[in-house]
Amino acid sequence: MNPSLDELQRAIAEIEERVRARHPQSAAGGEVPLPNLWPLLHARDAAEAKVAAIGHVNPRPGGLVNGLIQSVKRTVARGLNWFVRDQVEFNRASMQCIEAVLEALNESNRAHAELANRIARLPIPELRDEARELRDIRGHWSQWRQEWERKLTVNEAQFMRGLADLQLAQQQRDLLAQAGFRDKVDTQHQNYLGALDRATAQLQDKVSADLNYMRDELRREAEHLIHEELRLLRQRPAVVLGSAPKPEAELDWFTFANKFRGPEPKIREHFARYVPYFAQASPVLDLGCGRGEFLRLLRDQGVTARGLDLTPENIALCMGEGLSVELQDFFTYLPGLADGSLGGIFCAQVVEHLPAAKLPELIRLCAAKLKPGAPILF
Repeated sequence: MNPSLDELQRAIAEIEERVRARHPQSAAGGEVPLPNLWPLLHARDAAEAKVAAIGHVNPRPGGLVNGLIQSVKRTVARGLNWFVRDQVEFNRASMQCIEAVLEALNESNRAHAELANRIARLPIPELRDEARELRDIRGHWSQWRQEWERKLTVNEAQFMRGLADLQLAQQQRDLLAQAGFRDKVDTQHQNYLGALDRATAQLQDKVSADLNYMRDELRREAEHLIHEELRLLRQRPAVVLGSAPKPEAELDWFTFANKFRGPEPKIREHFARYVPYFAQASPVLDLGCGRGEFLRLLRDQGVTARGLDLTPENIALCMGEGLSVELQDFFTYLPGLADGSLGGIFCAQVVEHLPAAKLPELIRLCAAKLKPGAPILF
């Protein structure tokens, strides 16, 4: 393959990636659509072309007559400059306003895309499974209710049928009594009433058991739904917005640092390769010293060093080990130092967290405070 062509393809892919990052169309793997700003961009470009053409005379073919016409047009255009100046300035101000609106919309799209991607990367599959289970329960709720209502209707029909049979038996007893068969009827009626009472008691027991079962089942399902909804509402703000109180185990800063920054032995082994650059560099300033891994390495080599950090847990840990540290912001601490007073500056896992506009300021401050030829490592 041609190396030049391969390099060109990589450059094109990088440009496309930058354009997609600046003008995102969707987020979270394409599942979250974002407003399409391209028609507005094209309209902006067309308007800019019209604004840029203000004051220009339309070109015409060559020739004496056409040259005279063009000269007259240019003279008229220059004479009208005072009249159209305010309109031109208004048009340009309007285009600047459109540019600002477009940039704000782009920034909003990028923020929505980043938020959607962060939510999609959250390590909570069990939460999604439980939410899916809740949706399934809600979907089956109508079926359960229909079944319960059907059973209730059947039991009511059986109960009403039993009452109708009892009324019919009473009417038959009255008719037989009137015909002179009262004694026989009484015996048969008693037997029938006993059987009917037993059947009615069984029916009532069955209806009561069914109603109790359905009531208990509905109560359990309702309690489960309420419990799951409350648990989801408590967990979602804590994960997405970071506003809900967290369990004590989640507030352990050192567990967080071991997981995302790395265990201390691994970080010290990684930082050990930089120690030779600062062997003769006292005093050294460690910006964002963390748990003090590099400060301990310098202390073992006899190099005077001081660390700055914004995490109280890190400061307490370093002070407990006898390290010289302060809870200070870089942009507040550095201006208070004398120029040329530092023998070296070490700054690891910090600059990626700074706003892009602050990095040049940090470099200028560091350069002013370093001795000539002193090392600085980011």
